[in-house]
Amino acid sequence: MYAAPDSYILQSGSLRRPLLTWSVLVFGCLAVLALIVGAPAALQTGHSFWGRAIYRSFSYVCHQLPERSFFLGEHQFAVCARCTGLYVGFALATLCYPMFRSLRRTEAPARKWLFLAAAPLALDFALGFFGLWQNTHSSRFLTGALLGGVAVFFVMPGLMDLSLRDWHTPKQAKVLSPSEMAGTNIFTQHARATPSDYSAPDRRI
Repeated sequence: MYAAPDSYILQSGSLRRPLLTWSVLVFGCLAVLALIVGAPAALQTGHSFWGRAIYRSFSYVCHQLPERSFFLGEHQFAVCARCTGLYVGFALATLCYPMFRSLRRTEAPARKWLFLAAAPLALDFALGFFGLWQNTHSSRFLTGALLGGVAVFFVMPGLMDLSLRDWHTPKQAKVLSPSEMAGTNIFTQHARATPSDYSAPDRRI
């Protein structure tokens, strides 16, 4: 069963808002990558306050184990190798997204592709966790980058859909209350319901 016509949210025909949404997301992704590399760079240059603040911020989303992280000089990245791959893959896919799909497309791919992209990461983690195979920085980075890149094609359509929606609520016709109806006669009601002859030239006499 279809929904009522007034329950649909109309979409804007302009490409400006999707382009702005994409640009903001690209800027955010590049800013995150700059912080990941900026944390060890800040410590290297003597800005320990800013470096430690960045490390603390990323500690809520990553374990930051030194033996599983890339290093810049003597200091590790703000996140581990796998998280670095996730962020890099997501940023690169976001940057190149308009080359593969229109910013006006709001339908996401089949969810099986997301599960398939997550399978190598899960396998790499499981083999290392159970001691069946020793994963490396490269395997963590590459499997994370694969999942991060594919995730963009599921996140971006939702953001594009939000940016294309027309959030202005259409004006509803006023419904007269019983007391207002009682104060009008049949001729007034007919005049309100009948369009003016000036708006319909073919009805003029």
